[in-house]
Amino acid sequence: TLRQALRQLSDDGLIVQQPGRGTFVAPPHLAYHLGSLQSLADDLKKQGHEVHTTVLARSMRQAPLRIATQLRIRPGDTALRLERLREFAGRAAVHQVSWIRPPHAEQIRDRDFSDVSLYGALADAGVAVARAAETIRPGALAAATARHLGEPAGSPVFISDRVTYTLDAVAIVADRATILGSMMEIRTERAASGL
Repeated sequence: TLRQALRQLSDDGLIVQQPGRGTFVAPPHLAYHLGSLQSLADDLKKQGHEVHTTVLARSMRQAPLRIATQLRIRPGDTALRLERLREFAGRAAVHQVSWIRPPHAEQIRDRDFSDVSLYGALADAGVAVARAAETIRPGALAAATARHLGEPAGSPVFISDRVTYTLDAVAIVADRATILGSMMEIRTERAASGL
């Protein structure tokens, strides 16, 4: 009876069983909603979760070729590089590196991003975001990011690459988020079409 109950709780995602270690309450899952465009922190707060953001680094730097291409600036142009760590339920869950193109980078570089979202800071600077192109793929946690997330390198993660555009179709932010697979699930709603 106990085995059946544990299997049911595991199937329901309420517990996790780790061979040789025991049975534990499953960590809460964050829902990454694909239906609307908003900052990750704002989305999670709207779901009722408490999210703590730590700014790990911020500096004006020469944009690498990949970022320059995404932001449609010249390689070697400077942009604001913003590195943040998102904690949820007392545990690091998301490592995020955002690049913001000039001239808006200079306007927001000194904002307190532990308290305000990047999209919020841009809105305060008079920049409205309109849309984003995003790719989310499974991956393995890189060693450099593993130390921030407190998980072993090679752990399963989601990697989100997003380019955000303004109303006049200017690429304003190039963003990469590494999300622990054990902490996040992706959700969307779909409607029937073409049937």
